Amino acid sequence: MGRVALLLAGVCGLGTAHAQLDIDIVNGNASALPIAVVPFGFDGASVPPESNPGEIVRADLARSGQFRTLPKNDIVEFPTRQNEVKFATWRLLKQDWLVVGRMSDVDGGALRVEWELFDVASQKVHASGSISGQRSGLRDIAHQVADAVYEKILGVRGAFWTRIAYITATGTPPKNMSYALMVADSDGYNPQVVVRSREALLSPAWSQDGKRLAYVSFESGNSAIYVQDLGTGARQVVSSSRGINSAPAFSPDGNRLAVSLSKGGNPDIYILDLASRQTTQVTRHFAIDTEPRWAPDGQTLYFTSDRSGKPQIYQVSPSGGEPSRVTFAGQYNATPSVVDAKGIKLAMVQGSGNVYRIAVLDRATSQNTLVSPGSQDEAPSFAPNGSMLLYAASEGIRGVLYAASADGRVRQRLGLAEGDVREPAWGPYRQR
Repeated sequence: MGRVALLLAGVCGLGTAHAQLDIDIVNGNASALPIAVVPFGFDGASVPPESNPGEIVRADLARSGQFRTLPKNDIVEFPTRQNEVKFATWRLLKQDWLVVGRMSDVDGGALRVEWELFDVASQKVHASGSISGQRSGLRDIAHQVADAVYEKILGVRGAFWTRIAYITATGTPPKNMSYALMVADSDGYNPQVVVRSREALLSPAWSQDGKRLAYVSFESGNSAIYVQDLGTGARQVVSSSRGINSAPAFSPDGNRLAVSLSKGGNPDIYILDLASRQTTQVTRHFAIDTEPRWAPDGQTLYFTSDRSGKPQIYQVSPSGGEPSRVTFAGQYNATPSVVDAKGIKLAMVQGSGNVYRIAVLDRATSQNTLVSPGSQDEAPSFAPNGSMLLYAASEGIRGVLYAASADGRVRQRLGLAEGDVREPAWGPYRQR
């Protein structure tokens, strides 16, 4: 998608998809914390599950950029509980932390997963826990264990037990294309189809409770904004005014959408009340104003505008007023993603010449960090804890997704075997 088209375009129930996202760690962080995660044991009388929670926990921690996980081939002992741990072994392997665990059968065919986190130097249990659930939800359990380990060591809530949304495009353009809005686990597993269309789908956006997605569809011939309930599959058109209907973003309370509409003749930012369907105009300018994003407290909107000649990020109150410019580094800054991780941080597409990379701006320090290598990267989306972000990149003739640590030191490639993958959106925390 061209840059002008991107700026303007920013402007069925769930079904299981057959395509699986591939996982490939393409970078590393030498200063990350050394941690060994031993494959979890199985104490039950039934057949062990196909997936091992320890493997999933290790993969989660590795892709966060905060941990350097011991490769499975280097694990020489396989304890499953505290009295089996020989700390001298893990000291020789130069590990700071150790995670062990086990699975057992419980009533109704469910599983109980128990785990311990050890500080190798002190030889003490740093944290422990147990989670029970159905075998079909074993990956969810493992992601929750990874979240707990992450939080106990770093003091920051983990975001592995979350979901991502993205758009796929397959087929031969222009007449034989098929588009799908997908939802998957944060590591790309368990992809599900939310909606399919022969016409373009764009700009998925999560509600804060994770129960709804807003998105743009051209299935009626013109752009329209839909809101879909992920539990029931029910969906409704919430904006189909004349001209452009684009770039929806849920307010933190879930009652409103910030959108870009051109019903007044030019793309401006509006607030759409989902109950009354009434719109309130926020910006009034002859430039293109699009891609609004809410600050976590709901008191500020960040958006992309070319009112200075080239696209830059601005901020404005949802009640209106004079916008102020936020970004100054680079000739081009667009598509903001906002997170409150000990201070407001903005991820954006930052361009210079024909090179477009993902950058993160810390508003407290004004530090601007380039996260991706370029040269055609777009659509950044923060994890809810601000430690990682998703973005789309071009590789040859297809689009792929990357999950990167917020400092850019670790990148995980997520790509389909065929077709393009675009427009990622990282979902909120899930209910514990």
